[in-house]
Formats: sequence, C-alpha cells, structure tokens
Amino acid sequence: MKSPSLLAAAAIVAVPLLFCTAALGQGQPQTVELVKVDVVRVSTGFRASSVIGSAVINSAGETVGKIDEVIISADGKAPYAILSVGGFLGMGTRLVAVPYDALRFADNKVMLPGATKEGLQNLPEFKYSKE
Repeated sequence: MKSPSLLAAAAIVAVPLLFCTAALGQGQPQTVELVKVDVVRVSTGFRASSVIGSAVINSAGETVGKIDEVIISADGKAPYAILSVGGFLGMGTRLVAVPYDALRFADNKVMLPGATKEGLQNLPEFKYSKE
C-alpha cells in the first residue's frame, strides 16, 4: 500500500505542471486568416461521400470508370479523383488519378469529357501511400 505522503508529493509536483502546459498556449498570436464564404453556394455542392462510388461517363454517355476516392494533395491545394477503371465485376480493375476539376457534374451524373476506357487505362497506375 502506498503511503499518503508519497501520493501527496506526487500531486504537489503534477498540479503545477498541468497549469504550466496550459499557460504555454496562452497569448500566442493567431495566424489563421478567416475568410467569409457563401454558405448557400457551398451547400449546393457535392459531398465527397455522395461522389465516391459514382459512375463516371464520357461525352458519349459511356461508363468509363467509377470514383474510388477523392484525395487532397499534400499541399492542400488540388483535389484529385481516384478512378477505378477496366476490369469486370471488380476483377482486373486499376486505379488512376485525374484532376478533380476535369470532372463535370450535371443532371446527377459525373462526366469526364473526352475520356475513353483505353485512354484511362493507359494512365499511370495510382497506388495508395502506405503512410
């Protein structure tokens, strides 16, 4: 059984440390610049969760792939759509990345103008990072 004086000594040491670490964050200048956005306009956009899994068609209305994921670049600037292309019933498919701004959204459809199945399959294969 621990002695009460040992527990009291531990508390005397620990309590000031809690207040010191909390105080370190106080008074630091805030460097985040806030920007007003048009929330009504933003609310009419597409949620990533509803875009993922969508079929992607080309200008001719042919299905050329499916959106597997939406990824934001490491610098936080450019989003990319990761498309699953080729294969049959999920076998033999490969992933490719296309700039998200190349996609067009209309009539609840996702279009990649000018895309062909063959053209997409010739793009470099995308592989998810292990990190």
